[in-house]
Amino acid sequence: MTATLEVPTTDQAVPTAGEALRPIDCMGLTKLVDKNKANPAGGKVTLRATTITEGQMRNLTYIRDLAPTVIDEPPHLLGENTAPNPSEAVLAALGACLAVGYMANASNQGITLTGVKIEMEGDIDVSAVWGLGDVPDDKVAGFTALRVKAHLEGDGTRAQMDEIVQNANRWSPVASTLRNNVQVTATLAE
Repeated sequence: MTATLEVPTTDQAVPTAGEALRPIDCMGLTKLVDKNKANPAGGKVTLRATTITEGQMRNLTYIRDLAPTVIDEPPHLLGENTAPNPSEAVLAALGACLAVGYMANASNQGITLTGVKIEMEGDIDVSAVWGLGDVPDDKVAGFTALRVKAHLEGDGTRAQMDEIVQNANRWSPVASTLRNNVQVTATLAE
């Protein structure tokens, strides 16, 4: 299946059309799969992040030993528009998680991908204004619908590419989190 993906302008090097994407370590993938099949409980971990507000709506989130992820709001939500807003970051997390799944599933099937582009959009009502605006009891805060369009290029058939997309969507931790009712608790620290 081949087509030309339009790649947004970036300072990072991107593969040339038709060039194979950097492959996943297939032996490492096999070891990881075998390890988790043998000991499913070993795959349960707790992830951590710490967010610190710089001021106004701009926040830095620290994860592992990586540079902070910047989150801000656009001007119409009183931010400075220096970074994606939290809901856009959710879309980014979904896209990245699905992309990882596409790469892993394609590699597992011996399919070489030469392009992955994922378009995401979501419907959201922001009129609650962080609990200060329109807040009737039946108001649903957050996304009410998400749509994902996967553009995959590579040496697989359309049926194989569709199977990759469906399997990654089914098993994506981020997509599953968005689909499931996840308990969220928030407490004031001591």
